[in-house]
Amino acid sequence: MNLKGETQLPKPAPRQVDPQILAHEIVERLTYRIGKDAKAAKPHDWLHAVILSIRDRVIDAWIESTHKTYEEQGRRVYYLSLEFLIGRLMRDAASNMEMLDDLQAALDSLGVDLDLIAALEPDAALGNGGLGRLAACFMESMATVDIPAYGYGIRYVNGMFRQEISDGWQVELPENWLAHGNPWEFERREASYEVGFGGRVDPAECENCGPYQMSWRPAERVIATPYDTPIAGWRGKRVNTLRLWEAQPIDPILLDKFNAGDHLGALSESNRAEALTRVLYPADSSPAGQELRLRQEYFFSSASLQDIVRRHIQYFGDVRTLPDKAAIQLNDTHPAVSVAELMRILVDEHGLDFDEGWDIVRRTFGYTNHTLLPEALESWPVPLFERLLPRHMQIVYAINSRLLGEARKSGQFDDHAIGTISLIDEGGERRVRMGNLAFAGSHSVNGVSALHTDLMKVTVFADLHKLYPARINNKTNGVTFRRWLMQCNHGLFELIREAIGDRFMDDAEALRELDNFADDTAFQERFLAVKRFNKVALADLLRKRINARIDADALFDIQIKRIHEYKRQLLNIIEAVALYDQIRSHPEKDWVPRVKLFGGKAAPSYHNAKLIIKLAGDVARAINHDPSVQGLLKVQFVPNYNVSMAEMMIPAADLSEQISTAGMEASGTGNMKFAVNGALTIGTLDGANVEMRDHVGEDNIVIFGLTAAEVNQRRAEGYNPRAVIEQSRELGQALNAIASGVFSPDDPNRYKDLIQGIYDHDWFMVAADFDSYAAAQRRVDGIWQDQALWAKKAIHNVARMGWFSSDRTIREYAADIWNMG
Repeated sequence: MNLKGETQLPKPAPRQVDPQILAHEIVERLTYRIGKDAKAAKPHDWLHAVILSIRDRVIDAWIESTHKTYEEQGRRVYYLSLEFLIGRLMRDAASNMEMLDDLQAALDSLGVDLDLIAALEPDAALGNGGLGRLAACFMESMATVDIPAYGYGIRYVNGMFRQEISDGWQVELPENWLAHGNPWEFERREASYEVGFGGRVDPAECENCGPYQMSWRPAERVIATPYDTPIAGWRGKRVNTLRLWEAQPIDPILLDKFNAGDHLGALSESNRAEALTRVLYPADSSPAGQELRLRQEYFFSSASLQDIVRRHIQYFGDVRTLPDKAAIQLNDTHPAVSVAELMRILVDEHGLDFDEGWDIVRRTFGYTNHTLLPEALESWPVPLFERLLPRHMQIVYAINSRLLGEARKSGQFDDHAIGTISLIDEGGERRVRMGNLAFAGSHSVNGVSALHTDLMKVTVFADLHKLYPARINNKTNGVTFRRWLMQCNHGLFELIREAIGDRFMDDAEALRELDNFADDTAFQERFLAVKRFNKVALADLLRKRINARIDADALFDIQIKRIHEYKRQLLNIIEAVALYDQIRSHPEKDWVPRVKLFGGKAAPSYHNAKLIIKLAGDVARAINHDPSVQGLLKVQFVPNYNVSMAEMMIPAADLSEQISTAGMEASGTGNMKFAVNGALTIGTLDGANVEMRDHVGEDNIVIFGLTAAEVNQRRAEGYNPRAVIEQSRELGQALNAIASGVFSPDDPNRYKDLIQGIYDHDWFMVAADFDSYAAAQRRVDGIWQDQALWAKKAIHNVARMGWFSSDRTIREYAADIWNMG
């Protein structure tokens, strides 16, 4: 009998992992699930058949994990994130289920190339950058360290756009990753929920209704239908669930309108619902875009909360015990409306007193902050919020009343401080502050690097921290080395395994044993040979995809991340222009051949970010076509950067660019992936770079630029970038060349305003850090010219990155925030 008293059926025997058996199963699925004879099958047919064969074994572990969770009746984690950048799953799942070698042998026997079909699997377009990739790493690590968990997000049909570069400009196209279906997911129609918008709020009509209990009557409703994807942990120890919501109309077609000839109007409800899950981050520069984004955030938050509460009551009966059995983690402010939604469910649907509900909410939620940028701490105009979510607006006001009352009662705050604590920003247009709501509604608020956490306490949440001094804590990010070393860099993985054995596969900190080989000449040579192999592979890929021809013996200097002014791709490009001038002016010098590679997407409405992409292309065209620097400097922008491209670029990198303005990057995870793959970091003391320096050693990382404290001091003292530029000949010449149209002869004024911004205010300290950055790059040249020294430093980086495993991060969350015991 199971927990509900139902008779249990006998379990099927575990499937064998053997090349012969696998080959038979693959052909069987090809025949009976896809309807193809092996002789007629195309590569995409083989891909589908292989995925189904792997999936069967994942499902066995998935079902076993679910039974185990219910039998233990312990606490479960629910991770709410607007992004899950999971990438391709086939190789990841096969590796984690310990069947990759047998799969390779099975496919060899069938005459099928594993690498060829693996490259056909589309990247799931469920995220944009570090936030989403972190969520994906966390999902895998939660399964690996045996924490029962659900991830909740949106099943975007197109997700983040597919980026093409046309005449140097970014062009956004739909990313049709679901065009041919997704064999990893399972529709769960039985777990669908209604989600409402707009309408009115009336007093609840019941005999025992409390004074805060209301009845929300939405004017519009949609259906949230879940699709579940199994996420396997390392060695298949546990398989957790990623549940993504699709929006569907209650009435797909309004027949009365259709029959009356209003064919477009008949589909309006369907189109409105489907828009909710069409794209990731609709441009919010217009009122319509803001409304769609708020709708998205409430849609997935409401569906997820309804699902969590339903499951809890099903297995534990009493909603009051929710904090004992559920830990809900808000990944940034996107799901912050969940605080108000859970209050609505507890008070309006379950009849709890407001104060009792608020206590449950705060004991259930944790909030992870990912930014110190005020504009990235979401806020919504009060009229928009109240129109779309009228009951939630009432709840926000009620929470705010208690919050401000508590602050005033403490006697610690003047009126200005009370204003910063408030959930409603009264400065100018009144707005609902989602970061403050998430902070107030959580028992734990964590930063994602030591520096970021310290800065949170004195910047964006200074007064809330003063009111709740024990609430903020640090959980430095990590990455899963299963994907970001073992799978994407097979050569380095096998070299490490041969040198130190297998223990690092289960305990990343065992990589430290590699330190013993840093001075070993033979090991250095093999290490550099692996790196060159990866560089050749990347060079071949870029030649095939974008006709770029790069020298694998040059230093590969790579910056791949979301395009944003604070990440300072512009600083990198300006330094490339200055280096270009220096090489032409001093051809007699022994210059290090260097290839600068850029990748990343700009938000569609972010003009300056898109202009920076165009500048990278214009500078590349000038430099790459100039015979005077051939073989010494090359610049290339790589379009449509995604997880799969990262898996090629990161193992090939010699130098990792982590050059954000100090105090503005919360953590970064690309920095960790590059380092464990044997790249040296050039970076500021920002985000997790600070802790990376402490772990790898000051001699094995190249640090430059102002610290966060110095940046703040410069701004406070009235920083004058023009004076700085006038004192730096190289910087002044580079800025003048860009601004005057040297790189844009078709439009000499194209970059005038972009460069003028550096002269006028330079908020991101490009000018302030330029000379330090240029000098650091010349230090990099010096290290590169001694290849044994370079190899030694790179090996130390690999060896000392074990602490940055997402397994360690998740164990800290489990112990300090989720109370997993």
